[in-house]
Amino acid sequence: LEFRRVLFRSLKLYAQRQTRPGIAFNVDQDWVERLEATFPYRETEDQARAIEAVKEDLEAPHPMDRLVCGDVGFGKTEVALRAAFVVAVSGKQVLMLVPTTVLAQQHWNTFRERYGDFPVRVEMVSRFRRSAEVKRVLAEYAEGKVDVLIGTHRVLSRDRKSTRLNSS
Repeated sequence: LEFRRVLFRSLKLYAQRQTRPGIAFNVDQDWVERLEATFPYRETEDQARAIEAVKEDLEAPHPMDRLVCGDVGFGKTEVALRAAFVVAVSGKQVLMLVPTTVLAQQHWNTFRERYGDFPVRVEMVSRFRRSAEVKRVLAEYAEGKVDVLIGTHRVLSRDRKSTRLNSS
């Protein structure tokens, strides 16, 4: 019975998502090409397909709904990094929820390194940061001063202001 409830709630949610307008992003920007050129490896065939599929989703005028999965080291971070970049350079904010503090730190380091030559501000929230830093970062994200926020479940806490998150 519970399975049926979850199934029907999920179907209803997906139907609502298909009817809601989204944002069609321009993935053919010079900055996007410049970022892609900084990738130090050659994309695998599967990775290239995933990147193109995500780009198509970003260009579509409805909310994106895609799961990218693969083994460790198969390029999921690069796919997410490029998608987040398209959104950020288009003037919208990104919230990237990750399951562990170690992964939050790794992604924060990678994103800051790859975005280093671009006007995209990346921040991170996890238990690795002092409470005062977390509060400051969350406030700056709410004010629109942070383009990409990477964090653990801490970004979902009640004290996080969600005004910008709802409009992004």
